[in-house]
Amino acid sequence: MAIPLPTRDSVTTIRPDGSRPFLYPADTHGRFTLTRRVSAFLLIAFYLALPWIPVGGYPAVFLDVAERRFHLFGLTLAAQDMWLLFFVITGLGFSLFFITALFGRLWCGWACPHTVFLDQVYRRIERLIDGDAIQRRALAEAPLSGLKVLRRVLKHGLYFAVSAVIAHLFLAYFVSLPEVWAMMKAAPVEHWSAFAFMAVFTGVLYFNFAWFREQLCIVICPYGRLQSALIDDNSLVIGYDARRGEPRGKVGTAGAGDCIGCNRCVHVCPTGIDIRQGLQMECVGCTACIDACDDVMTRLHRPRGLIRYDSQNRFAGRVTRWLRPRTFLYGALLLAGASVATWALSTFKPANLGVTRIIGAPYIVSPDAVRNQFLVRLVNKRNYPVQFRLALDGAPAHLRQAGFSAAVEVPALGEVVQPLVLQQARSDYQGPFDFIVRIQDVAGSFQLKRQVEFLGPDVRLLRDEEEEQRKGKP
Repeated sequence: MAIPLPTRDSVTTIRPDGSRPFLYPADTHGRFTLTRRVSAFLLIAFYLALPWIPVGGYPAVFLDVAERRFHLFGLTLAAQDMWLLFFVITGLGFSLFFITALFGRLWCGWACPHTVFLDQVYRRIERLIDGDAIQRRALAEAPLSGLKVLRRVLKHGLYFAVSAVIAHLFLAYFVSLPEVWAMMKAAPVEHWSAFAFMAVFTGVLYFNFAWFREQLCIVICPYGRLQSALIDDNSLVIGYDARRGEPRGKVGTAGAGDCIGCNRCVHVCPTGIDIRQGLQMECVGCTACIDACDDVMTRLHRPRGLIRYDSQNRFAGRVTRWLRPRTFLYGALLLAGASVATWALSTFKPANLGVTRIIGAPYIVSPDAVRNQFLVRLVNKRNYPVQFRLALDGAPAHLRQAGFSAAVEVPALGEVVQPLVLQQARSDYQGPFDFIVRIQDVAGSFQLKRQVEFLGPDVRLLRDEEEEQRKGKP
């Protein structure tokens, strides 16, 4: 029975009765398929290798949530530095907007982890065990048999094993590979929270790649819907040249265009659309239809490119304008974001300084002095111990200091919290004043400053109280 062609009236993976047809995209061969496969294997190697590559004594990417330290390619961020990630995420967002405005869904088809793992790992396993698209569909429709059960068990067993490997390596981003290995060798009850996370995450990966598949792109991921706002008729997308291909007809049909209606482009589409109906939300830009159509055109000795990367304006015979308001706007936002991110990263210091007033009375007045009490918190983001010295800038010469009189050593990636007590004689007190708490490493490579206010009573009231005490009044 012939499979009906998809239409634009509804989502391609929803039947009229609301059920979902499982897709069996055919395999393709060609320049784009080969290039995507090579780039995907490089990306997979990159994704999985980051926890193994040491940079500055830690994995290239190590998000140590337990210790609130985040190691990114040799840069160590403490929890207080997480505001820097706002600029990183914003920059990635603007980059995606800019690239989409120029080149369409390049990210989805070439670099999205979901697409990469689905096409180059899970579907490779499926084709290896169940065969090509025709064989896979026939196997799905065949009655239950020993061979079918064997293939299903083998395929889904490999799916689950690959999902578990990906989940464990993902966990290594947060706890490190040695810790993951130690957890694996221990009983599950010893690390029950990590074990529960791994079980759930492995199950989610297995469910997604074994069954949900293209539904993640169509139903859950918002990027397909955003493309209608991000791209226009000048964006480079995958499309069908209707001027050249229509009207469709078999080889030898008088007046027919180059499209022979073989529907090969539909059979290879991982989301089941017909690209000849125009740009659609479900298209992930995987280029499978380009290679499939080019293969048919080559066999027919016709020019390739009936389906190709081009703009909607070019398909309509108009000129593509690369410089237009949206590219200027997204480019300006990208440049602004990159500039702010560069400035923010330039302010990054290998230590943090916090000065807070001890909870309680803001100041203490004793019979002979006015005292302020602070807690000074030093955080060392370096991978080795560092000694710090504390100094007070702009403070009166008669201000007496208790605490931090000598250099304080902070361990590697550690912190030290110590009290700092400042006081001055009542006779020297002239009212509240501002001063600077400055810390500097003993090597003199950097310093941090915090402005602090020395608080105290009103000077006139203090003097009146002292005068009354001299007169013997209560």
